[in-house]
Amino acid sequence: MLSAPDPENHVYDKPPAHANADWTIDQNWPAYTDEEHATWDTLFARQCKMLPGRAAQAFMDGVDILQLSKAGIPDFDELNRILMDATGWQVVAVPGLVPDDVFFDHLANRRFVSGNFIRKPDQLDYLQEPDIFHDVFGHVPMLADQRFADYMEAYGRGGLRALEFGTLKQLARLYWYTVEFGLIQEAEELRIYGAGIVSSYGESKFALESDSPNRIMFDLERVLRTEYRIDDFQQNYFVIPGLEELLRVTVETDFKPVYEKIADMPDIAIAEIVEGDELLTHGTQDHASAQSGDAVII
Repeated sequence: MLSAPDPENHVYDKPPAHANADWTIDQNWPAYTDEEHATWDTLFARQCKMLPGRAAQAFMDGVDILQLSKAGIPDFDELNRILMDATGWQVVAVPGLVPDDVFFDHLANRRFVSGNFIRKPDQLDYLQEPDIFHDVFGHVPMLADQRFADYMEAYGRGGLRALEFGTLKQLARLYWYTVEFGLIQEAEELRIYGAGIVSSYGESKFALESDSPNRIMFDLERVLRTEYRIDDFQQNYFVIPGLEELLRVTVETDFKPVYEKIADMPDIAIAEIVEGDELLTHGTQDHASAQSGDAVII
């Protein structure tokens, strides 16, 4: 699982003993080993070599603004001084996945939660639980953009409402298909901005170049009804026309009537094309078809 609302509730009932009441912990930056810093540097260099021309300009600008090219795992104290000046956000360390209400409350107050551990050198290409590279390199550069920073705050507020409405499953799909695996139209081409893509060497190429996935223009109701998978490359990518439009739709939409409208509608299965879709790519789904075993779908 990635840093996202968790409809399956795969979290502790209460904070671990070493965590604060809001689930935050000390990053403990001095405790990182040379090997851990070297792992960050390897991941950073590999992604930054292939992301120019693939990643959204807002992401690339964020990497520069936050000075992430500095060697080693970022120190949150230093990172937050820059990020607070840019958009009023900060990064806080947590021991792992946190309860949904805690997650949303942090977002609504412009705090992004991050794991403080980093994957092992033999896990460069895949890690099930989000580590500091996914959370900080993948997510935080976009938070240096005011439009996306405002979107994330609005999403946090909407998440607290979704808990009241019992519609977390639907809202989690919005996070998944934008914050984690979103594409954007930019300079008449597609670019990646979702953290699950920009932090993945394989999916950074797959999302833009493969004939396998569907690429569909973003539609809020459609996204809220669409299932997703958590165990492989995505079979659908939703494309926003710009960050301004993503923010506008989120801020100006009253989600309650939307939830009521779609409540009796069936979920849309992964890879299904429905009437009204504005398709940019009708994927072959060859990648998914070649995988053995059952997909993990939410």
